Amino acid sequence: MTARDTPIALFLADEAATIRLSEDLALALKAGDCLTLSGDLGAGKSSLARALIRAIADDPGLEVPSPTFTLVQSYDIRIPVSHFDLYRLADGSELEELGFDEALQNGICLVEWPEMAQHEMPEDRIVLALEHEGQGRRVTITAPEKKAERIERVLAIRTFLGGLGYETASRRFLTGDASLRAYEAVYPATGGRKILMDWPPLPEGPPVLDGKPYPKVAHLAENAYPFVAIADALRERGFATPEIYGVDYPQGILLIEDLGTEGVLDGAGLPIAERYRESVACLAQLHGMQIPQDIPAGKDHIHHIPDFDRTAMKMEARLLLDWHLPWKRDGAAATEAERDEYLAIWDALIDQLAEAEKNLLLRDFHSPNIIWRGEKQGVQKIGLIDFQDAMIGPTSYDLASIAQDARVTIEPPLFRELMDGYLDIRRSQGGFDEASFLKSWAIMSAQRNCKLAGLWVRLLQRDGKPGYLKHMPRTLVYLRVALEHEALAPLREWCARAGIVTSES
Repeated sequence: MTARDTPIALFLADEAATIRLSEDLALALKAGDCLTLSGDLGAGKSSLARALIRAIADDPGLEVPSPTFTLVQSYDIRIPVSHFDLYRLADGSELEELGFDEALQNGICLVEWPEMAQHEMPEDRIVLALEHEGQGRRVTITAPEKKAERIERVLAIRTFLGGLGYETASRRFLTGDASLRAYEAVYPATGGRKILMDWPPLPEGPPVLDGKPYPKVAHLAENAYPFVAIADALRERGFATPEIYGVDYPQGILLIEDLGTEGVLDGAGLPIAERYRESVACLAQLHGMQIPQDIPAGKDHIHHIPDFDRTAMKMEARLLLDWHLPWKRDGAAATEAERDEYLAIWDALIDQLAEAEKNLLLRDFHSPNIIWRGEKQGVQKIGLIDFQDAMIGPTSYDLASIAQDARVTIEPPLFRELMDGYLDIRRSQGGFDEASFLKSWAIMSAQRNCKLAGLWVRLLQRDGKPGYLKHMPRTLVYLRVALEHEALAPLREWCARAGIVTSES
């Protein structure tokens, strides 16, 4: 096993500290990891394994019997776990009969007494050794570089929580998203659940345009400053964004308010009309306010909200050319003439946005990022999250995001209701150019859906995530709706010739 030179060494003062370490490890381990537990009888191997399994299951009362006599005990939980006790193993070759290799392929293997099958243990295992030290335990962890980094990350988060007075808080996995951010539920002894955002800094990716990586061209947030700035600015104006309890900007760790767990979809994953109506009303109120482009992020930093500029719009729209069209044509790329015409059409459409209403746009205002708070009033009913990529640009983009939710089918009657509800509020605010807004909406809807039509294919072909392809039919229907506007006639004709959107799409 090639491991880093310096092991991770910890002192656990008592049983509570052992349980906390188990909770931390439960957040670091992934399917395919083998964690071996070594130490004398009574050193705490079984206690650590039991607490780790309960943490992954998020069930403190889960029965976790010792596998001393069965040799292996399996758990079908968030990540499947197989708990091996090899003390009674006669020969290491018997490990195969216990289904070790299959268990490791599908989940995590916890192995007590790994010495009984030392030569059968994976080379890239994580080795955890326990020994008595005074009234407590000394833990030494040795692991390959990447796995050690995962463990050190969860331990750094524990240190961060300690700095806020929550060192003994329980931690549970909550969710991860497509951007490599992860979220934990943190349960202090008092004060209710809080949310931990784990947003480690990432190395710059390869250049995609003008020598810049994708996040810089698309103006995606690369650190926590935009999240804090937008959260504070919106909350000061009466909107429901998470309060920031603590933030470590260099490490990318934030502890924030838990706005709730209810969303805007029912148990079958269908839109709840009332909640969508309130979401659109919240959006209309936001668009009626002018948000400064330079806003504070904490005490010592000013965040300049980027513009949704021509370069970003075209790069996103180009995903249809680069990914969707070849997929549609069984691998045949767009011709040079098709590319030139498509990009020229987008240049002309973006020119028409010059007079469009521009203000803060949240960018991903749709069902995954909306929390329903039915007990509140007005805009406080709508909890806003995942707004760190907000830009200054055509406000119509956000209305397209929610009225044509990428992950949920918004049927025509609800779509018209949402559009009418939004427009009614904006008219009442005065000074609203409805015709200009609707043209802008059509352009932004087309831009967003061209991007998504390519993104779903990229997720399939480049990232090995075929599940997103189920959204393609809906995306093409949404695109066809946008193309009905007279300003989109050139793009409508191009898409018809390319076979992307037809009357049957």
